[in-house]
Amino acid sequence: METVGAAQDLLADWTGLAGSGPEAERFGRELIANYQHPSRRYHTTEHLRHVLRMVDQLGDQATDPVAVRYAAWFHDAIYEFKGDAGRVSNEERSARLAEDVLKALSAPSALVAEVGRLVRLTADHRLEPGDANGAVLSDADLAILAAEPADYERYRAQIRDEYREIPDELFRPGRAAILQALLEHPAIYRTAAGRELFEAAARRNLAAEIEQLGSQS
Repeated sequence: METVGAAQDLLADWTGLAGSGPEAERFGRELIANYQHPSRRYHTTEHLRHVLRMVDQLGDQATDPVAVRYAAWFHDAIYEFKGDAGRVSNEERSARLAEDVLKALSAPSALVAEVGRLVRLTADHRLEPGDANGAVLSDADLAILAAEPADYERYRAQIRDEYREIPDELFRPGRAAILQALLEHPAIYRTAAGRELFEAAARRNLAAEIEQLGSQS
């Protein structure tokens, strides 16, 4: 369960980025409340904190660390689990929220555009060569895939619980297809540090989960 102290630490991180004025603080509290929504199991404040830590670890490889950090804050700001055909994606809605908030905070237009672009990239983690900002955000978001086995199993269970309304016969092949697509990338991680730290462990975890999903069919 989220503690008051942990939430205050997150708010301090946000105000250090966006400023400590009342409007900025209000937006920060609203963002934290989104990540605290009771329907979430994995995409929570714990996940947000982990991504922010990974951005700290990899951020020196970004060309605009401020944009990357804002994008980390917003990348799962909206995360709904019911599937409605044709609806706007969570990533698109999160990107639009980021753009609206940053405009309200009078952020430079170039920063607004870059944060929106980065948030949208998290829909499929497909990057153009040389996209240093995208590489850092993508690697930070996917770092969980390289977790120790017990932590990876906890992550896997949380993801399944978030999509609890989807029956197993639909969830299993869909999840396996997502994981297989990641494995088919020449590299899951796009920064040199990310590949060194995470690549081998992530591939082991993904392969093991795919095998597990297949055995349950």
